[in-house]
Amino acid sequence: MAILEVKDLEVYYGVIQAIKGISFEVNQGEIIALIGANGAGKTTTLQTITGLIPAKSGKIIYEGNDITRIPSHKLVSMGMAHVPEGRRVFAQLTVLQNLRLGAYTRKDKKEIEDTLKTIYKRFPRLEERKNQPAGTLSGGEQQMLAMGRALMSHPRLIVMDEPSMGLSPIYVNEIFDIIKEINNSGTTVLLVEQNAKKALSIAHKAYVLETGKIVLNGDAKDLMNDDSVKKAYLSE
Repeated sequence: MAILEVKDLEVYYGVIQAIKGISFEVNQGEIIALIGANGAGKTTTLQTITGLIPAKSGKIIYEGNDITRIPSHKLVSMGMAHVPEGRRVFAQLTVLQNLRLGAYTRKDKKEIEDTLKTIYKRFPRLEERKNQPAGTLSGGEQQMLAMGRALMSHPRLIVMDEPSMGLSPIYVNEIFDIIKEINNSGTTVLLVEQNAKKALSIAHKAYVLETGKIVLNGDAKDLMNDDSVKKAYLSE
């Protein structure tokens, strides 16, 4: 069953059309990857889904509700979380304060504490550094914090934008292992990622974006073996 449906989505920046009538769906329990070159429209697509950029036309349906015009802060309480490109942690606040901000829509204090324990179990380094300012963490640790903060809202769908960007190979592998774990624990994942090889290795299905259009889609393993995908995105 589809948790998210994007139908004929069009997005403009002024007179420039960035997204040209794309349609795709994300089924419950899946990892779906959006891959493509820089400027293909991947981040714009995510930001439109999460209410940060307005759609010119088309529809975004989440759990059967039309959310096309719903602002981003309301989507969090509806069970959708966004891990933005560039991590965007609050550098002056401690790791723990950043994590608690992720739970701002939740009221049950015991549930929040239980979630915090789960986050610390998944990201032991965050517990070790809970009293440090977030700005003092390494890039990989900040990415873990951004993911942990999103998970504090207890989302049913988590949207991630370029989680491996700028990270060392060791952290890249760790981040992708964590994404798989998050998915295995029942959270649906929509992933935008320039590291197409890694994204396709953990995704169930994938869509290839080029200049605002979906040009290919299918089972992630099939796309990994597709000659045109290999040539454009998987060559070392």
